[in-house]
Amino acid sequence: MAHHQVIVVGGGTAGLAVASLLRNQENPPEVAIIEPSEKHYYQPIWTLVGAGVFNREISEKDEADFIPEGATWIKEYVESFDPDNNSLTTRDGTSYTYDYLIVAAGIQINWDAIPGLKESVMNPGTGVCSNYSYNTVNYTWENIQHLKKGRMIFTQPNTKIKCGGAPQKIMHLACHYLQKNNRSNNVEVVFASAGGGMFAVEKYKRTLDKIVKRNGVNTKFGHNLIALDPENKKATFEVLETGEKVEMEYDMIHVTPPMGPPDFIAKSPLAAEDGWVSVDKHTLQHTKYSNVFSLGDCSNLPTSKTGAAIRKQAPTVVANLDAVMNNKPLPKSYDGYTSCPLVTGYGRLVLAEFDYNKEPMESFPFDQSQERYSMYALKAYALPNLYWHGMLKGRKF
Repeated sequence: MAHHQVIVVGGGTAGLAVASLLRNQENPPEVAIIEPSEKHYYQPIWTLVGAGVFNREISEKDEADFIPEGATWIKEYVESFDPDNNSLTTRDGTSYTYDYLIVAAGIQINWDAIPGLKESVMNPGTGVCSNYSYNTVNYTWENIQHLKKGRMIFTQPNTKIKCGGAPQKIMHLACHYLQKNNRSNNVEVVFASAGGGMFAVEKYKRTLDKIVKRNGVNTKFGHNLIALDPENKKATFEVLETGEKVEMEYDMIHVTPPMGPPDFIAKSPLAAEDGWVSVDKHTLQHTKYSNVFSLGDCSNLPTSKTGAAIRKQAPTVVANLDAVMNNKPLPKSYDGYTSCPLVTGYGRLVLAEFDYNKEPMESFPFDQSQERYSMYALKAYALPNLYWHGMLKGRKF
């Protein structure tokens, strides 16, 4: 049975960021990363890929290029956890023990949860598309370009999702594209969201409400997509307040699929009742196992699941893990900071930043609830470079 001082489960944004910070220390611990994927994706850029701004290839790099020096890469899937014995087992049947465990396994996209979605999302002619995978994102742009008249529907599910603002970002871009190509009068745009409004933070919601009104979007709040009939181009929604089933015809539908905790976490002793890893929301330490920490999308932290949140979570985990290793009090507290760069059109963006209390925590000395090109440029050009060359390398910014 192989043993490692620190095992990091997951080689995505959270896993690589925290592993790099650990290995960059003056006296770094011995670290192993368990991650099956050969490729790493900068997923925030997929909104702009789906809108035709960039080619999807710029979002893909080799995972090997970001495994920190001195860390061991175990290319496997985790099958189960046994935290009472400080061990886990991978899909190939190998067991590993650890002194400390960091769970950063991301979120699971449940394509099968909506009948009709998985089989239609990449098939030409169905009008069904989604920005939520490298394999499907190009088809979003094809649909937006080719639709001359009819109805576009953009959905948001009643589950937690990665980047809560992403379902509406692609809609704002589509609206702008239609306007620039004189198609607005011929295409009805519908935002069918299980949520109760455009955004959870009032300051940014006011701006977004004005934008959807400006764009003539037909908003259907409290509507959760439950089935697709791609042959007849019909979508069935459940009205959450009444349980009523509503059918809508579409010519194009961009689906944000339901998401949830990875199955191997949800069925493990590490999970809270809702299936996410149970941690203290300030220290990120597990609520039962003091040598276990979790961050990123797989944790039950009550904040939006974004890469920007991980940027603040990763240093918290490293500082507090160091304290546990040295039998000291935990020094760092995470305040729930997260950020959502809300693209509202080509060349314009509202940068939402807020904490657990949904109070704005803005980084710039101006009103970030206003649309700005500078913030769009930040998202499109600056943040990807900071991600690849800073965050994943364990550089603080």
